[in-house]
Amino acid sequence: MITQFAVITLWAENVPAVAHFYRDALALPWLHHHADRVHFDVGGVYLAILPGKPSAQEDPRSPRFPVVAFKVKDLDEALRRLQDQKVDTPWGVEENEEARWVMFYDPAGNLLELVQFREPSINQTRSDHSV
Repeated sequence: MITQFAVITLWAENVPAVAHFYRDALALPWLHHHADRVHFDVGGVYLAILPGKPSAQEDPRSPRFPVVAFKVKDLDEALRRLQDQKVDTPWGVEENEEARWVMFYDPAGNLLELVQFREPSINQTRSDHSV
């Protein structure tokens, strides 16, 4: 039975540049690296950056959807860090009743998302659990 992700892998033609992006812009802890790949810790799951070319979206009519979405505690703080690193966030902050998020591309062209989920209100929590 599967209990959680173990490794998520992204590809990059310039592994060192992309690794620095994940370390500097996203503040992920750099675990270890080999000559051609690096690993980060994302809450007990490894994020591996391997040499290669990210796959392009095949159908340009497909909706925008991230390769990886990272949950953050404070989206505004994360957005300030992205802005400090000059990361372009072409769609700005988006939101609905459940969450706020921002999408952007890493230097390799992978579409990423940072998302902050809203805490359910006390009334919503009670009504969800009523019989």
